[in-house]
Amino acid sequence: MEVKDLADQELPGRIENVDLSKTMRTSFLDYAMSVIVARALPDVRDGLKPVHRRILYDMNELGVTPDKPYKKSARVVGDVLGKYHPHGDTAVYESMVRMAQDFSYRHMLVDGHGNFGSVDGDGAAAMRYTEARLSKIAMEMLRDINKDTIDFQDNYDGTEREPVVLPARFPNLLVNGASGIAVGMATNIPPHNLSEVISALHILMNNPDATTADLMEALPGPDFPTGGVVMGKSGIRRAYETGKGSIIVRAKVDIEEQKNGKQRIVATEIPYMVNKAKLIERIAELAREKRIEGITDINDESDREGMRIVIDVRRDASAEVILNNLYKMTMMQTSFSFNMLAIVKGAPKILSLKEILVDYLEHQVEVIQRRTAFELKKAEARAHILEGLQIALDHIDAIISIIRNSQTGEVAKDRLMNEYKLSDKQAQAILDMRLVRLTGLERDKVENEYNALLKSIAEYKEILASRDRVNEIIYQELLDIQSKFGDARRTELMVGEVLSLEDEDLIAEEDVIVSVTHNGYIKRLPTSEFKAQNRGGRGVQGMGVHNDDFIEHLVSASTHDVILFFTNAGKVYRMKGYEIPEYGRSAKGIPVINLLGINTGERVQAVINISGDAESERFLFFTTVQGTVKRTPVDEFTNIRSNGLKAITLHEDDELMNVAIIEDKDNMIIGTHQGYAVSFRSTDVRSMGRSAAGVRGIRLRDDDYVIGADILEPNSKVFVISEKGFGKQTAASEYPIKGRGGKGIKTANITAKNGPLAGLATVSGDEDIMLVTDKGVMIRFGIEKVSETRRATLGVHLIRIDEDAKVATMTAVEKEEESTDQSSQDDVTSESVAPADDSATDSDSTED
Repeated sequence: MEVKDLADQELPGRIENVDLSKTMRTSFLDYAMSVIVARALPDVRDGLKPVHRRILYDMNELGVTPDKPYKKSARVVGDVLGKYHPHGDTAVYESMVRMAQDFSYRHMLVDGHGNFGSVDGDGAAAMRYTEARLSKIAMEMLRDINKDTIDFQDNYDGTEREPVVLPARFPNLLVNGASGIAVGMATNIPPHNLSEVISALHILMNNPDATTADLMEALPGPDFPTGGVVMGKSGIRRAYETGKGSIIVRAKVDIEEQKNGKQRIVATEIPYMVNKAKLIERIAELAREKRIEGITDINDESDREGMRIVIDVRRDASAEVILNNLYKMTMMQTSFSFNMLAIVKGAPKILSLKEILVDYLEHQVEVIQRRTAFELKKAEARAHILEGLQIALDHIDAIISIIRNSQTGEVAKDRLMNEYKLSDKQAQAILDMRLVRLTGLERDKVENEYNALLKSIAEYKEILASRDRVNEIIYQELLDIQSKFGDARRTELMVGEVLSLEDEDLIAEEDVIVSVTHNGYIKRLPTSEFKAQNRGGRGVQGMGVHNDDFIEHLVSASTHDVILFFTNAGKVYRMKGYEIPEYGRSAKGIPVINLLGINTGERVQAVINISGDAESERFLFFTTVQGTVKRTPVDEFTNIRSNGLKAITLHEDDELMNVAIIEDKDNMIIGTHQGYAVSFRSTDVRSMGRSAAGVRGIRLRDDDYVIGADILEPNSKVFVISEKGFGKQTAASEYPIKGRGGKGIKTANITAKNGPLAGLATVSGDEDIMLVTDKGVMIRFGIEKVSETRRATLGVHLIRIDEDAKVATMTAVEKEEESTDQSSQDDVTSESVAPADDSATDSDSTED
C-alpha cells in the first residue's frame, strides 16, 4: 500500500492531533517540577536532597556504620547508582564528598578517610582511593528507620524500595544548611549551631505562639563551619521572619604589633565557602598592582591546628586602612543571601524560621507516633505468643500427649487450636518451643516478660492517646542529642551594622593642613611637611603660589574631619578632609571652584573644622568685615547640598570675614585693622537661623574693618600680628568683657614701623603659629617664643619680610613635636613701646 493511501485512511486510536506549544509547555513544567522536587531542593523534614538521602540510606543498608571499618567510596557510589540514583557517578561522589568536609558541613554526616578536599579548593581524590562510613551523628538521621517511622517508595526501576524521607532525629535543614539551583528557583540556607537550634525548638514547644524575636534569644544567627564574623543582626532577623535576607560575613582578623614596631594582619577564620588559596592569590595580586599600598609580604601559616594567614604591613602604613581595603576588594568580606526554600508536602515553599521549626516538629510527632504504634503492635504480638506459651506450660502434660499422638505437625496444630482455643501463631509457637522452656526458671522468665510487655503496651497506648506525651519524648530526645553532639558557636555575631565601606574607611587618618590661596587654589598636605623654626628665621618658601597670589586660609584638620567652607558671599560648602586633593609643599593645588562649585566672583573667606563630639550644644559664630555677628546652631549645617547653602544674609556692602565653633559659656573677641578690640559674651548674641542677617558686634571707626575674631578663654592669651611682622601675646584679663556693639579698646599701638594689624587669635601657650606673607613665604614657630606684653605695646619682630611684602594671614595649629634649628637665627628682643592712650571706651550695645 502506498504512503498516500495510508494517510487517507482513518486509524482510530493511533493518530492524535496535538498542540505543539501546549505539549512543550506541559513537558517543561513536568521536567521543572521533577528537578525541583526530585533533585535540587531539600525536604523541610530531613533537610536532605534525594541524592544525599539515598547515600545515607545505602550506607546504612551496606552496614558502613561508625562501629564498622571504612568501605571504598567507589563501592558506595556504585551501589547508590545501581539501586537508587540513576545519574552520573560524579554527582553522587561530589555529594558524598561534601558531606565529609568539615569546612562545608557544620556536622559532617559522612566520616571520610583519605583526601576529601580542602578549604584551599583542592578537589577530593578519586573515589577508588578514598574510603568512607557514616558519622555518629548521621545515625541520628537514620535512627528508627526500620520501625515504620517513614514511608518508602519504589526506586526508579521498581526493583528496590527507598525512603521518601529520613526520620531525622535532629533538625538537619538548619544545622547543616542547604544550597541548590532548580529551574526558576534556588535555595540557600546557612548552617546553624546544633545546640542553639534545639534550644529554639524547646522554646517553640513550650510556647507555640513564640515570635521570631523569642526564637532568636536561643538562635541568634547562622554558625558557619569556617567561623568568621557576621556584621549586624538586622539582615538575620529579616531572613528569619520572611525567609529572605542578606548578611555581611567577614574574616576573623587580629592586628598584631611586632617587636620592630611593624604591624601584621592575621586572619584566623575566613567567610563560609571562600577558597583560601584564591583569597591569598587575590591579596598578592592587589599588592603587586599597587591597588592596595603598604603590604610587604603574605604568608599562609595554616596547619593542622588551624588557619593563619599573615599579611605583613609596611612600617609607615596603616593596618586598619589596609584591612578595610581588603574587606572591600577581596573575599575577606562576603555577602550571604538567605533564600530559605524547601519542599513542603511535595511543593517548594519559602519558609520563615518558625515555619521550618514547626514543620520539623510535625515530622517528629509523626515519627514518634508511628514508632510507638510499631512498638505497640510488636509488643501485642509478643504478648499474644506469651499468652499461648503460658497456656502450654499450664497444661504441659496434655500438650505433650497431643503432640506425641499426632501424625503430623499440622494435625497437632489443629488439635491445639481446637482444644485450647489458641490462634495459629500461638499453636505454632508451642510446637516450636524448646524443651528447655519446661524448666521452672524458664517459666518465670515467660511470666516476667509477659508482665513487662503489659506495662509497655499500656505506656504505648497512653503515648498514642496524648500529644503532650509525644512532645515530652521529642523534647527529651532532642535534649539527649544536644548534650551528645552540641558544641560551642564558631561564628561571632557583631551588634553594629556594616552595610558598606565608606571611602574614609579606606583612607588613613592623619593630621593635615588645608590651604586656600587668595586666587582660589586649594590643597591639603601633611602637617609634618613643616618643621618648627625659631622665631626670626627666614621661613619656608614653597607654598606653590605665584607672584600675584598668596595664602589666605590655613586650617589644621584630620583627613576624616568635616570641613566647612564659607565664602565671602555668605554661602557654605561641606567636604571631608580626604576629599581635598593632596599635593606637595611646593605644588600649587587645584582651583577651589573646580572642587566646591562656587559661583564666579565668589571666594572662600573662612574654612573651619566642625568635627568632634561635644557634650553641650555647639554654635557657629559668624563675624563679617563690617562688624556684624551671628550665632547659629551647628545642626543647621548638617545637610548641605553640593551647590552649597546660604550661611548668613549679608548687607550689600558687607562680606563674611570669619566663623568659629562656640558653646554658650564662651566669650568672644573681635579685632580690627586699626588695632581696636571688643570682647563680649557669646550669649549676648541670640541664637538665629541659618539665613538670618545677624546683629552688630563692634561699632567701627571710619575706614576700619574687622581682621580677626576668636573665643576668649579666661586663661588664654590674645595674639596679634601686624602687617610688618611684629607680634605679641597679651593676657586675656586685659580685655574686659563688655557688651557687644561697642567701639572697642586699643589692642596694639599702630606705628609706621609695625603697620596695621593683619590678624588676631587667642592662644593657650601650646600652639605653633604659622605666618604667611603675600609672597608665599611661611614660617612656623612655637607661641612660647613670643614675649608676653601689655595690651597696647608694639611687640617683637617675628618674621623678616621684604619692603614690598606684608603678612597676609596667620593661624594657630597643633604643636609640632620635631624642631629644626635654623643656622641663621636672629634673637630679636622685645621693643618697649610707651602705652597708648586708652581713652577710647566702649559705647552702649545696641542691636540693629
